[in-house]
Amino acid sequence: MNRYRLPDHAVSGDSDTTVFLLHGAYGSKDYFRDLTATLVQAGYRVVAWDAPGYGLSPLPASGLSIERLAEAAARLIEHTGGRRNVVMGHSMGGITAPLVTRLAGDRVHGLVISATLGSFARKSAEDKVTFLKERIEPLKRGVPFRTAAEAVVRSMFAPGSAGPLVDQVREVALSMSADTFCAAIEAIVNYDGLQTMREVSVPALLIAGAQDKVGRPDGMRELTAVIPGARFVCIEGAGHYSFAEQPGAFNAALLSFLDGLPQRAAA
Repeated sequence: MNRYRLPDHAVSGDSDTTVFLLHGAYGSKDYFRDLTATLVQAGYRVVAWDAPGYGLSPLPASGLSIERLAEAAARLIEHTGGRRNVVMGHSMGGITAPLVTRLAGDRVHGLVISATLGSFARKSAEDKVTFLKERIEPLKRGVPFRTAAEAVVRSMFAPGSAGPLVDQVREVALSMSADTFCAAIEAIVNYDGLQTMREVSVPALLIAGAQDKVGRPDGMRELTAVIPGARFVCIEGAGHYSFAEQPGAFNAALLSFLDGLPQRAAA
């Protein structure tokens, strides 16, 4: 008997088109509550997951890898997807999402990548050193996760970003497990997704925050030369979490993309 357990997930809305929301390394499905409501109100069905190790989804004994995350997401699409499915990944979820579209094959009809360069290998040498130094070294010194993560999470917002959605992202990010976070960072740094991005064959949208120091907008713009036919949108006044910092602009870009997808897949 196959006793595979699907990752914990929430299903909202009823539509021929389902949008799968994949969160980042600092995250869970909880910080997509407002985005989920917006998509449902616009007529879409939404499946927001807690990746393995997050929320109620147990951390696998074998740890995490982008490949295993993508396999889990593809299974989730197989079991819960609709007639037409779109994968939207933020940060780590955006690194995972192109591989999910490949593994899920013709079940996926659109791809949205938010706030990531898609592969740690594409970061500059300086950014690689900073990324690991800020996130992992304090934990190795025994600093509690919430204390260690506070300054990093704060730095990922654009100056002046505030409001209930920003507060929600911050609280979700600071409340997660240190073991899961370290496993997620290891997965990110050990993955090179450049070739997978070249093989994307569905319509794709890239969304960057103009002041994001992680998924830098210039680097995301360059992905339009990697992912065939990809569209690029830069959200002014936003850092790493543009869906929370500038939800109006983010939602408008996302809905415009979703509304413009070919209808033949749902026929």
